[in-house]
Amino acid sequence: MVRIILFIATGGYAGYLPKAPGTWGTLVALPINFLLLYLSPEQYYTALAVIFFLAVYTAGSAEKIMDRKDPGSIVIDEIIGMLIALIAVPAQPLYWAVAFLLFRFFDIIKPWPVSWADRHLNGGLGIVMDDVLAGIYAWLALHGALLLLPMLSGG
Repeated sequence: MVRIILFIATGGYAGYLPKAPGTWGTLVALPINFLLLYLSPEQYYTALAVIFFLAVYTAGSAEKIMDRKDPGSIVIDEIIGMLIALIAVPAQPLYWAVAFLLFRFFDIIKPWPVSWADRHLNGGLGIVMDDVLAGIYAWLALHGALLLLPMLSGG
């Protein structure tokens, strides 16, 4: 069971890659999201909920197994955060790249309440929630831009 938990929590061991494990973990979300696109909306949101709860459980369990608070190799939190950033984003490389950059930006700078969640929540929920909130910020920024661009370009 330990191997399964660590496999999931580290994004298929992507979290063990050298340098920027969070970035590698975020990239793992892209093929997962591609597969989720084949689901109905109900199945899609159910899958996101399942992944969220799986992320909380495996992140908390992996933290205990590794005996370290929020180790960088745990990247399941980046995966769920990026999946949230990609909700209803057109399946085009440019949009996904912008979502990726926005998610990494908000995950790194941690505006409020991302920073609050990062400092005050513990265990699996603490590991995951700051990334979920960063994903929501990225989603809002991207969808806001998608709404505003046609107006700004006169279209």
